[in-house]
Amino acid sequence: MLRHFARLGAGLSVLSFSAAAFAQEAATKAAPVPNPGNNAWMMTSTLLVLMMILPGLALFYGGLTRSKNMLSTMTQIGAVACLAMLIWVMWGYTMAFGDGGNGFISGFGKAFLHGVTPASTAATFTDEVISEYVFICFQMTFAAITVALVLGSVVERMKFSAVMVFATVWLTIVYFPIAHMVWAGNGHFLKLGALDFAGGTVVHINAGVSALVAALILGKRKGYPSEPMPPHSLTLTMVGAGLLWVGWFGFNAGSALEADGSAGLAMINTFVATASAGLFWMLTERVMGHKGSALGFASGVIAGLVAVTPAAGNSGPFGAIILGAVASVVCYFAVSKLKPALGYDDSLDAFGIHGIGGMIGAIGTGIVYQPIFGGPGDGSTAMGAQVWIQIQTVLATIVIATVGTIIAIYIAKLLTGLRVSPEVEQEGLDIGEHGERAYN
Repeated sequence: MLRHFARLGAGLSVLSFSAAAFAQEAATKAAPVPNPGNNAWMMTSTLLVLMMILPGLALFYGGLTRSKNMLSTMTQIGAVACLAMLIWVMWGYTMAFGDGGNGFISGFGKAFLHGVTPASTAATFTDEVISEYVFICFQMTFAAITVALVLGSVVERMKFSAVMVFATVWLTIVYFPIAHMVWAGNGHFLKLGALDFAGGTVVHINAGVSALVAALILGKRKGYPSEPMPPHSLTLTMVGAGLLWVGWFGFNAGSALEADGSAGLAMINTFVATASAGLFWMLTERVMGHKGSALGFASGVIAGLVAVTPAAGNSGPFGAIILGAVASVVCYFAVSKLKPALGYDDSLDAFGIHGIGGMIGAIGTGIVYQPIFGGPGDGSTAMGAQVWIQIQTVLATIVIATVGTIIAIYIAKLLTGLRVSPEVEQEGLDIGEHGERAYN
């Protein structure tokens, strides 16, 4: 009898040990550990995107303005980027990527990063995870650069206070919902099957269309287009374009969320699409009877980067080359022909390059995604069907950006008056708004 009890006790011990081991294994599976290599790559990518804002975009835009507005342009970009970072932590992240919600907006359970700890993780596209803080920082830089891009159409005439009010409202009612719809797991566009690897809709169409709407409401610069308003420093613009290209590898390859083959594909596409676009812009200038210019080269580089953004991980290199070339040529005509014909004053061509280039890239992604162009598509979705999905996403983004920008710009106008006085505009916003000069 004692022997039977001993055997029973031993059996129970084994079962108890097995249950404990199973529970420990389940706990281990429930709390995955971030891959250090992926974490390191995403931290590097985040810093590369930050470099795109300051100094990249600030120098690119600043060089394109007149010297009396150089510091104002750079200050506006830096200030709205800082504002976006704070708003992202307070309510932006939870609106875009928080728990719950629906296809159009997320819940507010992670407002002020509630529940986020050094141990919490964010999923990638495989079984791997990265630190949630790293993911928050990476997406935070996307919000910061997008609102800064919008300013390219309204520089040299919009009050600094109006810029800050506009940025606050615009991020809340335009950027965060679109980011959720495109990238969140339950986002409407994602469930629709839309392809946007790194932000063709979220960043470029969103910013470009908003820039056009803001410019139309704000009105033209004093003396435009009768007075010459050439860039005061193409040298700084070229430096800014170079920094943007380097930083864009974090933007595109970082959107793989892992240091893997998908990131490598996005990397080579960011090289070749941009190279194609820079050369094709200059070639188009020559065909149209002009000299190939430094400004044209820089504009082509940005157009190529914009167009390949949604296709970075969704195309083969050959498809990326075609996409860059097409976007470059179309953006050239949008800037040189469409803008003068319609008469709007998009100061630094935010719509002509980011808006138009983003549309070409977003719709073109449905084409270059196919295996015939080296894309990763398996042919399960026909080209026509995928293009139609892309078009629906583009049209919806245009509508949301237009309506949201109208609301944001009129709130800014109500609270601040929106535009500087004619005297400040004549003197320059560097002195009038900030009390300093770029060059002494």
